Amino acid sequence: MEREDSVIGCLLGTAIGDAIGLCYEGLSKQRQYRMFPDINGYHFIFGRGMTSDDTEHTCMVAQALIVSGGDVKRFLKNLGWRFRFWLLGLPAGIGYATLRAILKLWFGFSPENSGVFSAGNGPCMRSAIIGVCYGNDIKKLCELVKACTRITHTDPKAEFGALAVALAAFMASNEPERNISPYEYYQMLQDISGADAKEFLELIKMAVESVAAGQTTESFSKGLGLSKGVSGYVYHTVPIVIHAWLKNQKDYRSAIMEVIRCGGDTDTSAAILGGIIGACVGKNGIPEEWLDGLLEWPRNVRWLEMLGKRLAYVSYHGTAQQALSLPVYGLFLRNIFFMFLVLFHGLRRLLPPY
Repeated sequence: MEREDSVIGCLLGTAIGDAIGLCYEGLSKQRQYRMFPDINGYHFIFGRGMTSDDTEHTCMVAQALIVSGGDVKRFLKNLGWRFRFWLLGLPAGIGYATLRAILKLWFGFSPENSGVFSAGNGPCMRSAIIGVCYGNDIKKLCELVKACTRITHTDPKAEFGALAVALAAFMASNEPERNISPYEYYQMLQDISGADAKEFLELIKMAVESVAAGQTTESFSKGLGLSKGVSGYVYHTVPIVIHAWLKNQKDYRSAIMEVIRCGGDTDTSAAILGGIIGACVGKNGIPEEWLDGLLEWPRNVRWLEMLGKRLAYVSYHGTAQQALSLPVYGLFLRNIFFMFLVLFHGLRRLLPPY
């Protein structure tokens, strides 16, 4: 039951963080404050929220883990097909590296050879669920994170970031009754990352020391030179997320609002952070009004809970099961509707306040 709560919390935490952060994506901190003085809620469509590719990636990984039972080769093969058919549904806002990788899959490249050299956020936004399910087996955790990363991104930086997120989600879910020591997290990450991750580890160490000094996440982001907002570069996003997590380990609402106020790629930052803290606090630790305000179908709250229950069973017992069904026509219609809303928000940003 504890694992089930953590898996469901990770999935819902990812979705809610994604939906809350989506409306602010790409805005500088200054313009965000002018357009949205209050960020304690949804501003996407009539006070409701919808999710983006961050949540969809996490769901695809969860489905692949269910079908594969955690077997790395089967996981990678299944995830490859899920990416192929996901593209056919016309998802909005797909990352350029992910798009190129999926096109390579369609042109016959194997999932082992489809990745492109990029250090974007794609792998990080789908790795928290791997940590929750397989963090007790560090070898398997590293293998799954590597496979899940390199199917789209081959730059080692992307893998370092994804591993850091997966480890954070595991530690958050493994001992939800206590706060994780920032230095304990850093030491464990250092032990499993290897010498090649030296630059990345230095950034995480800076985040750890900043938390210990009592700095806010927004102040830390300024210290990294991100005063205009957090970019989609993994060495920018992950240190900010880890800082916000270590500072607000059991306070989902405060953590999400704090990372959004850093500006930039807010939906991805909030989705990654939401998955980590959600794994600790479970569904009950996520604001009820945020759960009720999620305007999604077919990947609604109830479907995400069912997905979490099935994945928790598979990861605990090691027995593969069938994926949770989704209506194909529903996904296509939902994506068309979502794309119109994204275009509307893009046009809205041409208007004041500047």
